[in-house]
Amino acid sequence: MPRGDKDSYTDKQKRKAAHIEQGYEARGTPKPEAESRAWATVNKESGGGNKSGSGRGHPDTHSASSRGGKAHRSGSAEQRSAAARKGWDTRRRNSASG
Repeated sequence: MPRGDKDSYTDKQKRKAAHIEQGYEARGTPKPEAESRAWATVNKESGGGNKSGSGRGHPDTHSASSRGGKAHRSGSAEQRSAAARKGWDTRRRNSASG
């Protein structure tokens, strides 16, 4: 199999790489670089091509997808600040009584 051959990848992995590539291109990354980064992301998450036989698969980690800036934060800055104050009050109250 020549280097760079994508035959051993599942259809889902190919779709995922295409979607990641589109995201990079939308942010202005050149097409060759976007394609390279997309396949690197798929490889990091799934360990490479998965079309190797029955019972040999491993679950994807999604480690590269979960990285990012503010997307995973829940609530606004004010809500997070209020939650932090509430937690601080609770910890202070519990330590005083114990």
